[in-house]
Amino acid sequence: MRLKRLPRLMSALITALAVMTVTLELPNLAMAQEEAPTVLHIVIEDGEGAVNNVRQRVAREPIVRIEDQNRRPIAGATVVFLLPSDGASGTFPGGQKMVTLQTDSAGRAAARGLQPNSVTGDFTIRVTASHRGVTATAVINQTNAIAGAAAGAAAGGAAAATAGMSAAKIVGIIAIVGAAAVAGGTYAATRNGNDSPSGPAPRPTTSVSVGSPSVGAP
Repeated sequence: MRLKRLPRLMSALITALAVMTVTLELPNLAMAQEEAPTVLHIVIEDGEGAVNNVRQRVAREPIVRIEDQNRRPIAGATVVFLLPSDGASGTFPGGQKMVTLQTDSAGRAAARGLQPNSVTGDFTIRVTASHRGVTATAVINQTNAIAGAAAGAAAGGAAAATAGMSAAKIVGIIAIVGAAAVAGGTYAATRNGNDSPSGPAPRPTTSVSVGSPSVGAP
């Protein structure tokens, strides 16, 4: 009798183990499905708007962070950085125009070793991120320039603008002072011509000369 029951017991035990295994795996499967991203966000942490020195071959390295639809960082996402093939551009280590990286535990990917080429001007770095069939793209804008040239031109333009404003103010002040002097002289002449000799003595007026200002009685 015991031998006849043994297969049944074994079958029941196997069934129970199978049910337990499925029960334990279901939460993990549900969690995996729940964490699968539906949208990728590329957050540019560094490199946007950078001005690279073409003489010293120094560039700002682009760094991005990949997030899911809940703004949580995604580890293990694939990120591709692509530089322009001609014009103002640069190269990654090995003279490559493209580099493929994987995001770290914080969702970050940094394109280390970027060097600008000798062509000055604006350019964009195209960034493509992908994870579990979801893809997103972004661009990072940078400029290749000769260090000091752009800053000197900007400073010269600012100085010229300041000088122009100062000259305009000086001309305006001179015009105002000249108009006041003419008006004062006209008023004094009118008073001296119309007042009778028996009237009160005319009040002293002030004369202003633009070249070398002087103040005194007429």
